[in-house]
Amino acid sequence: MEEKIISMYAKGMTTDDIESHMRELYDLEISDSTVSRITDKILPIVKEWQERPLESVYAVVFMDAIHFHVRNEGRIVKRAVYIAIGIDMEGRKDVLGMYVGQNESSKFWLSILNGLKNRGVEDILIACVDGLTGFPQAIEAVFPQTEIQQCIIHQIRNTTKFVSYKEIKPLMADLKRVYAAPTEEVALAELDSFDEKWSGKYPKIAKSWKDNWANLSTYFKYPEAVRRLIYTTNTIEGFNHQLRKVTKSKTVFPSDDSLLKMLYLAMIDITKKWTGHRQDWGQIHSQLEIFFEERLERL
Repeated sequence: MEEKIISMYAKGMTTDDIESHMRELYDLEISDSTVSRITDKILPIVKEWQERPLESVYAVVFMDAIHFHVRNEGRIVKRAVYIAIGIDMEGRKDVLGMYVGQNESSKFWLSILNGLKNRGVEDILIACVDGLTGFPQAIEAVFPQTEIQQCIIHQIRNTTKFVSYKEIKPLMADLKRVYAAPTEEVALAELDSFDEKWSGKYPKIAKSWKDNWANLSTYFKYPEAVRRLIYTTNTIEGFNHQLRKVTKSKTVFPSDDSLLKMLYLAMIDITKKWTGHRQDWGQIHSQLEIFFEERLERL
């Protein structure tokens, strides 16, 4: 019976839904506190999962935060759930951790990165992140050799949100010439052309791309298969989307623990389908072995 309750909770059912379901199916009266007590048995398992040992090397680690509302001391507050998904050298995908914290900050990410190191991670070849200020510095402090790829999709969203509806299509076509360029040299030339054409109306767009270029342009040095893997945080965005689907019935969580319980159970459900590795992993792996030969030999 407890397994059934936990399974319903994992599917995103509210405690009210679970109560009425148990009453209809089994003629059982179950209170809110009983459902909480049963699902609380998950918390030590979550803690153990958060502290489990990890691989020594990850080819790519995607890091992003997703936001939820939680009740805290009678007020509704926004919580950031920090998520790290790693792809190991065999091409297998794994959720390395999920952590509930305050609003997203590079300081909190630093503590997470230190946690990954303490759990056995010696090197991350490439980290894919959003444009959070201070994020690259936090990574560098723990994994100084890690290459950083800032998500192109996040950058596009952040820099085009105030473009007028009439101009978005031609502007996006010009911007695509930058990020879809065959080489970094061509991309920079296209960025200059973009700047000349659009800076009169939207001076901040090209400036933001130029200011962040060091971390936006990492993928240009790699062949197509590696580029496709790292230039967006799609891997983690897809995972976040599935988490949102499970949690959509809950607009506010009663506590941080209840949020973590549901996300952990949803994650177990989602990752059951993560078997084997990417179809193009053979190609990606051989490229990474060439690019990171020295670092891989040392480990």
